[in-house]
Amino acid sequence: MDNAPDLTAIREAHDRIKQYIHRTPVLTCQSVNTLSGASVFFKCENFQKGGAFKFRGACNTVLSLNEREAAHGVLTHSSGNHAAALSLAARIRDIPAYIVMPSTAPAVKKAAVENYGGRITYCEPTLASREAAARKLASETGAALVHPYDDYRIITGAGTAALEFLEDVNDLDYLLAPVGGGGLISGSALTTHFLSPNTKVIACEPENADDAYRSFHEGRIVPIDYPETVADGLRTMLSEKTFGIIKRYVHDIVTVTEEEIVLAMRTVWERMKIIIEPSSAVAAAPVLFGKISARGGSPSTRGKVEGKRVGVILSGGNVDLEGLPF
Repeated sequence: MDNAPDLTAIREAHDRIKQYIHRTPVLTCQSVNTLSGASVFFKCENFQKGGAFKFRGACNTVLSLNEREAAHGVLTHSSGNHAAALSLAARIRDIPAYIVMPSTAPAVKKAAVENYGGRITYCEPTLASREAAARKLASETGAALVHPYDDYRIITGAGTAALEFLEDVNDLDYLLAPVGGGGLISGSALTTHFLSPNTKVIACEPENADDAYRSFHEGRIVPIDYPETVADGLRTMLSEKTFGIIKRYVHDIVTVTEEEIVLAMRTVWERMKIIIEPSSAVAAAPVLFGKISARGGSPSTRGKVEGKRVGVILSGGNVDLEGLPF
């Protein structure tokens, strides 16, 4: 965790990007409160530019590059949200963005990258293929590699969502966010540690892509080769940077089933009248289905958050409307 961001770095990141991002709203829903027995607050990063929290980290990173670093543009590999975010951030700075995307990425996310001016190279839907294609493209273009999450500038930018959240809502008992590569949850955990140390940060993950859950409990990064989940944004693996922060500052990691993800997504659509993607629903599902428990304990079916103040970061809303899971 050498050089991990501190509160000053997170505040500086927010100052750097605030004129370009949306300060997204915090919404509540009486139906969700009734279902969960808790007071639930949703930080709506589905309303962020680019449709996801990823724009925070991408914008912070691109604006942090010096002229020499930015001279040949930026490059990343991503299933969609980070790709779109980096493309948009590069457009703000008027530099090219080279994007490696798996061929199976949702059509809506491919279209977003193209609309923001990103130059797409497709690859096979494995992490190894993505990384190999990115290395090749970097050697050809000289572009600066911006990793989707294994970068403290990305983590710091992502942490600005929790910074705003904790400024807007006081005394949260829990703060929940999804975990894939770990950029959002590690940034959120750091920010919460500095600003609201009594708030327990809970990472939320699909059972079918539970590498973070396994890693957390085994104390080492445990990869999964082919995670299969409707939450396509959470199929990535932790990095050393994100895992180091998670081990220290995340209270627990809980998992949810594919059925629970889909039902949580539908519940938010129907009860709150907002569009969220499956990865966002992964953070809402533990509240709705009683998955939060004390670390090391066994979650009951209901009641763990009853009477508590619970914050949920809805990470994004980029959904392929031609392929809804319900």
